Amino acid sequence: MAKVLTRKPVVAWALYDWANSAFATTVMAGFFPLFFKQYWNAGVAATDSTFRLGVTSAVTSLVVALMAPVIGAIADKGGVRIRLLALFTVLGAAMTAALPLVGQGEWALAAVLYGAASIGFWGGNQFYDSLLTDVAAESEYDLVSGYGYALGYLGGGLLFAVNALMVSQPALFGITDAATAVRLSFASVAAWWLLFTLPCLLLVRERRGAAPLAPRAAVSAGLAELSRTFAHVRESRALLLFLVAYWFYIDGVNTIIKMAVDYGLALGFRQSSLIQALLLVQFVGFPAALAFGWLGARIGARAGILIALAVYAGVTLYAYRLDTETEFFTLAIVIGCVQGGVQSLSRSFYGRLVPAGKAGEFFGFYNMMGKAAAILGPLLAGSVALLTADSRLAMLSISLLFVVGGALLLRVPAAGAQGQAAGSTP
Repeated sequence: MAKVLTRKPVVAWALYDWANSAFATTVMAGFFPLFFKQYWNAGVAATDSTFRLGVTSAVTSLVVALMAPVIGAIADKGGVRIRLLALFTVLGAAMTAALPLVGQGEWALAAVLYGAASIGFWGGNQFYDSLLTDVAAESEYDLVSGYGYALGYLGGGLLFAVNALMVSQPALFGITDAATAVRLSFASVAAWWLLFTLPCLLLVRERRGAAPLAPRAAVSAGLAELSRTFAHVRESRALLLFLVAYWFYIDGVNTIIKMAVDYGLALGFRQSSLIQALLLVQFVGFPAALAFGWLGARIGARAGILIALAVYAGVTLYAYRLDTETEFFTLAIVIGCVQGGVQSLSRSFYGRLVPAGKAGEFFGFYNMMGKAAAILGPLLAGSVALLTADSRLAMLSISLLFVVGGALLLRVPAAGAQGQAAGSTP
């Protein structure tokens, strides 16, 4: 195990998770929902700002869903997955760095910049995910995938801890107030993201089957290949069932990540407590992601995912009834135990379904389903909150996604899936 996790390409690949998790923690899960509700939507009803945040997330997810398989197919034909990872990283970091320039009450501009930064985050993630098959052998997928998520939790958590201290005690850093500290936190995320992406760009090499095509030819060939990939997915029972199952359950995971802070605010919990709970998720998530990688290698990735989904369904029921900040901390610990596990094992399970030489386009479908699913979750939670004026019911509604996703995943073959998928290639 130690030899696998100390190989330079594996470490460099995993450091990309360390890099971009700063956006997922400080921005996506942490300060953007807080700042969006309290600063950019100052004076607006809580349910209205929740609806605006849900719509922003849903529109962003739709753009990523439509884009992902197309750019994935083109990237495979042109051999440019590393370059596109760099491009989307720069986009995400630049838009994040622009957030401090948005004035109070300018929620629409904040939403646009956040949406563009999210496109950079998810676009980069697509190519990062696909490179798992380039840095690891199939038998190593569960372990290496869990390692990436573990470093992501650690790296994102470390920067978030510094950012949280900046916001709670700005005078320690020579900062005038908490609002300025939040702005500087956004800037620090952009710098962190760019800096720790460099090892991946320099040390990871993508495996190429055929000779890469010129850009124009790659676009034409990629679009033609995309139609064949659609046919492949339709004809492969294992691929189709997994993607539909993933479409449901990862939607629930992403919705909880994005809406947890907003939910805590709606229940009247203190901002400082919510930030502490997010930090708790990060540092619990570090060993938990490693543990799930080990677990998946022994009992199978599907069984590990199903365990995590059962816990998530219980989380939504618990969240519906919680009343105190202590209970919110308990919820954070439980989520931290399974969040990285369900994400890492889903990636490794799917990696075994992907035909050789087609990682970019097939992980494009993987990201398309994940982002298409994230259209439903935020809209579901936001709409329920708006229609019922009850944030508890909005959170409870997410449980349906875990139940349906788990039921469909039970129908995906636990072993021999790759052979089934590859065998149906036209």
